[in-house]
Amino acid sequence: MILEIAAIDILPGTHEQFEAAVRTAVETVLSPAPGFVSFELRHGVERPDSYVLLIGWRSLEDHTVGFRESESFVKWRELIGPFFAGAPQVDHWSEVFEAAR
Repeated sequence: MILEIAAIDILPGTHEQFEAAVRTAVETVLSPAPGFVSFELRHGVERPDSYVLLIGWRSLEDHTVGFRESESFVKWRELIGPFFAGAPQVDHWSEVFEAAR
């Protein structure tokens, strides 16, 4: 699995609207996407206008080609993009090992 980590700063005062838009976008656009595995939204503690989206994909191509080059990505950005204070920082990560308690 590939983990996409997108760091996003949003416009101040739009937390509730952004979180609602992300929920809608995940339910209607992201989860049906081929290769989609998981989604998690984290909110900054020290930087309250910052969020991290953790999105699991079956493969890098499922995200970079299958999703990013589709109409679904356009819809995704239409739903959540208006809240961005700047361009998101997006990176992809492969697992080395995992531990949990």
